[in-house]
Amino acid sequence: MKSLSCIQPGSFVYQDMAMPVAAAGNTLLKIERIGICGTDLHAFEGTQPFFNYPRILGHEIAATIETTAAEGFTNGEAVTIIPYFNCGTCIACRMGKPNCCEAIQVCGVHTDGGMREYLSVPDYSLVYGNGLSFDALALVEPLAIGAHGIKRAAITIGEFVLVVGTGPIGLGTLEFARIAGAKVIAMDINEHRLNFCKTQLNIDFTVNPATENVVEKLKEITNNDMPTVIIDATGNLAAINTSFQYMAHGGRYVLVGLQKGNISFSHPEFHKREATLMSSRNATREDFYQVISSMKQGLVNPKNYITHRVKFNQVKDNFESWLNPSNGVIKAMVEL
Repeated sequence: MKSLSCIQPGSFVYQDMAMPVAAAGNTLLKIERIGICGTDLHAFEGTQPFFNYPRILGHEIAATIETTAAEGFTNGEAVTIIPYFNCGTCIACRMGKPNCCEAIQVCGVHTDGGMREYLSVPDYSLVYGNGLSFDALALVEPLAIGAHGIKRAAITIGEFVLVVGTGPIGLGTLEFARIAGAKVIAMDINEHRLNFCKTQLNIDFTVNPATENVVEKLKEITNNDMPTVIIDATGNLAAINTSFQYMAHGGRYVLVGLQKGNISFSHPEFHKREATLMSSRNATREDFYQVISSMKQGLVNPKNYITHRVKFNQVKDNFESWLNPSNGVIKAMVEL
């Protein structure tokens, strides 16, 4: 079967490899769609933490079951997967948080992912497709990350939530903040993305720090209160550090984006706010099914996200172009 490996930063190679064999407790999938996410792009750039080369990328997966013995699933069924393979025994797993398992193996990051024709995955990772299209199923995982971040923030109806960064993860976070009843503010230096937030996601407030005074704009929007929730979806160290100053007293700051460096902020400014800082890693099964339910109810439209589409044999030639903001990529989708 054909596969595509990122052998080092900036370099892809198509290869022939043996068909995987689904051992006991595993299901063999025929890959139908692969979504390209920031993790893949950062791996190509050489800036992705927790990463080794060579690696077959791809964890936003829609597939057809080729062979399975998993209870409740049948051959030929359309599914997606939870690509965070967990040990099941560590303290996080025992607390019902397999998304931050001590020994987590993320498909396409720690282990080879879905950029190939067939993939063997643990039975426990399967997620029912519930009649969704392959395109929609490949979007469930990135949207679930946003849904999980909103769950971590414990948003209440009517509070102001600032989401910094409007890449695919940020956009999903914005959607689920809106669904939770928040007054949502999108911030980015990409005006095209901000316009997308307004026209496609019905986000009422946007801020561009490249052209506006952020503090003044946020005070204007929030009637001088400032946002009670800040969510970073940039993974940019400067943006993460700067955003501490935008938080209301008593507020919460959730880090969805991931950065290699050390976070730095004023302890007195943070302390006087009695602020809460937390990370949000991956997503849980409940988040996946919340996304699927939201799609089924029409609260989230998968068609909004897919702006670029290529066949599997075109990925190598097109991948680098998806790093260029001027190309207007929201989500690139690979068809197999």
